[in-house]
Amino acid sequence: MEGRLEFDRWFGRARTLVLQPTTLCNLDCVYCYLPHRRLNNEMTPEVAQAVADSAAELTDPGTPVDIVWHGGEPLALGRRKFTALLAPFEDLRQAGRIHHSVQTNATLIDDKWCDLLTRYQVHVGVSIDGPAALNARRVDLRGRPAFDRIVRGIRRLHDYGIRFSLIAVVGAEGIDQPVALLDFLAELGPHTIGFNVEEMEGVNDQRCGIAQDQAERFWKGVMDWRRTHSGGPALRELERLADYLRLARSGQRGEWCRYGLDPIPTVSTDGDVVLMSPELAGIRDDAYGDFLAGNVRSQSIAGMLDQAHRLRYVAEFMTGLSRCQMECEFFDFCRGAQACNRYFENGSFATTETDYCRLTRQALVTALYTSPQKEIVA
Repeated sequence: MEGRLEFDRWFGRARTLVLQPTTLCNLDCVYCYLPHRRLNNEMTPEVAQAVADSAAELTDPGTPVDIVWHGGEPLALGRRKFTALLAPFEDLRQAGRIHHSVQTNATLIDDKWCDLLTRYQVHVGVSIDGPAALNARRVDLRGRPAFDRIVRGIRRLHDYGIRFSLIAVVGAEGIDQPVALLDFLAELGPHTIGFNVEEMEGVNDQRCGIAQDQAERFWKGVMDWRRTHSGGPALRELERLADYLRLARSGQRGEWCRYGLDPIPTVSTDGDVVLMSPELAGIRDDAYGDFLAGNVRSQSIAGMLDQAHRLRYVAEFMTGLSRCQMECEFFDFCRGAQACNRYFENGSFATTETDYCRLTRQALVTALYTSPQKEIVA
């Protein structure tokens, strides 16, 4: 009972279900964390139906769940098979109980894909790291640059009037170029831009080599750009920080953590489910039972969450969260960062600070409070 109460103290309901329609990716990005991206394992409609049945237990019209299709490259599955995976969710979508999102490299987007994405009202996120020189590590299976194909797909979305967000991985090449990076990304016409400072996770076992003061200068540059481009796209990290500060200044800081952390159930192609971090899917570790909470074909996701506190890695992560709360001055905003970063960087979920903390959360806050203009134009 104590473990269950502890889980309920930290975690709220599942607001996001991540689904892996295929392990295959048509790109081979240098920093990719996916262990099986050259294998062509595909989710079946039967697994998708089981997920839809679980989603029906987790949601209602007032609290929709975001179904995030995230591979591999989801579009590598092909339109016919992808449509078959969407079908079990259609009644829930029509009732407003789920929304579909897809994270794609955009290289396969054409008119027919745009028609499908429009028909099912799929929210689109595109991964691109900036202009060609900063996108050079995003290559195909033959090592050829993917930049032109990515931009072509983005422009097709734009021509069809499909709203899309952009996510850029910021590595050592781009950390000193926030303005050039934002100028380019904004020109592509997204509604939101997000930055992922390169992380050590999955099969990417190399640290990015970015120092915390470099990250702080990067975020200062992002804030400066925002102040002179107030009509531009939303910037994900600044939006989050601004939301937190608004609540804190109005005495509603408790609202920031009212819903708890999202346990983010992630369903692999075969129905296996991991919790807390999609990056744990497909990772093998005998000590943690390969991180499996269960398989959706034989157990509902709600049932897995009821027993999640019994999983060793979940219990260790909660220990780490308690330590963060006691030790870290940034905890009120950060809420404990990411489980996978603790594991891949430190070898234990019970640890605290990671490069992700330092470069993405702490540097963001210190960039604001060491800036001559201490406000965010959200």
